[in-house]
Amino acid sequence: MTRRAAPHRGADVHDGGDEAAADEDPRLSKTQQKQKSHDLQALGVALTELSDERLAATDMPESLRDAIELYRKTRSHEGRRRQMQYVGKLMRGADEDALREAVAVATIGSAQAALQLHQIESWRAELVADDDAMTRWLQAHPDTDTQQLRSLVRAARRDSVGLPAESRQPKSFRELFQFIKPWLT
Repeated sequence: MTRRAAPHRGADVHDGGDEAAADEDPRLSKTQQKQKSHDLQALGVALTELSDERLAATDMPESLRDAIELYRKTRSHEGRRRQMQYVGKLMRGADEDALREAVAVATIGSAQAALQLHQIESWRAELVADDDAMTRWLQAHPDTDTQQLRSLVRAARRDSVGLPAESRQPKSFRELFQFIKPWLT
């Protein structure tokens, strides 16, 4: 075991700075660096889940785009893990805020689409279950082809009488859904 040499008496241990300057160090601690790296990797995972169209529209370096494409093609677990680490490394040089915004826009868009589908399904269920729903629909959407709507609702009701949900014929329900969809989009 060797001993470390003690600093010379009178030598400045902080290299010319007082203790306040040491506290204001702009560098991050190792823990903070690791946390930021993990955050960037999580953002990288979110980027890999974007559709091809959204990914193409996102402003990012070409090397990062290529790394994400390679990640999508890689099938082995270890290969994907290493590629994701590489994506995280490339993201350190990219505009993090723009990438986060692109992911947020995509997430909000898919949430809105899901909400819209739920509204369509809700209207369809109400129209099949209740006659008053037809009146509410026609009040909300006066330009609707009433005869076609009534015909589709009648067919859906006929298919659903006394049958459990698994054995129903979905054709009339699909047609009613497709009829409602343009009115709510």
